[in-house]
Amino acid sequence: MAKMPFDQEALIQTLADAGAQQGEQARKAVYDATLKALQGRELTLQNIRATLKGIAQAVSAGAARNAMPEVDVEHLLSQAVSGMDDALLKAVDANRVAMQQFIDQGVSLQDSSMKKAVETLEKLEDTMFKAIAKSVDGASEQLAAPWAQVLGKLQAGGTHTGTQAAQTLQGLTEQMQTAMRDSRAASVKAAQAFAQSYAAMVSGVLIGMSDALKQGSSTAATAAKKTRAR
Repeated sequence: MAKMPFDQEALIQTLADAGAQQGEQARKAVYDATLKALQGRELTLQNIRATLKGIAQAVSAGAARNAMPEVDVEHLLSQAVSGMDDALLKAVDANRVAMQQFIDQGVSLQDSSMKKAVETLEKLEDTMFKAIAKSVDGASEQLAAPWAQVLGKLQAGGTHTGTQAAQTLQGLTEQMQTAMRDSRAASVKAAQAFAQSYAAMVSGVLIGMSDALKQGSSTAATAAKKTRAR
């Protein structure tokens, strides 16, 4: 198992020692380990994928060592997955805050940084599914069936991470569209104001030209009268 930015052996031992009534303890341990691992790396999709894979492997190893009587292995794995899901919600929120800052600075969805952020949010749930699926494929005969049950239920019902990511993307997209509409409206108002001021300027020039023409005509008429008087 590759070295990860969390205490793998401690997590494995927690799962191995979990009794029938310690599902919540397992969930909390997985949550803490996942969050610590995410915080210890740049929050890219690749690093998130590696973190979830490492956590799932540790969970499998711990559950395989668990010899406690009356332990529901499927429930234990389900609680562990719930801990991963809860930790990923923090990643969703971190992306939301970063994207909000981009939007406030006028960055569009076509910007490369925004595209990466959108891609990360869109793929978080699927990344979690794939990490667990790898654990199913590599699990012992004892764990394969419980892992498959957990994964099947998760895929059918979805994750909190997937739901929150979708809502986040929808909200930010709507906000950006509103900002674009407001920007266009401001541009139209600016164009109208310019058109009005331009028209006024042209009118002023035209009036000035007319006054000059009138003044010129009056001067010419006076000069003509003087000429005739001579």
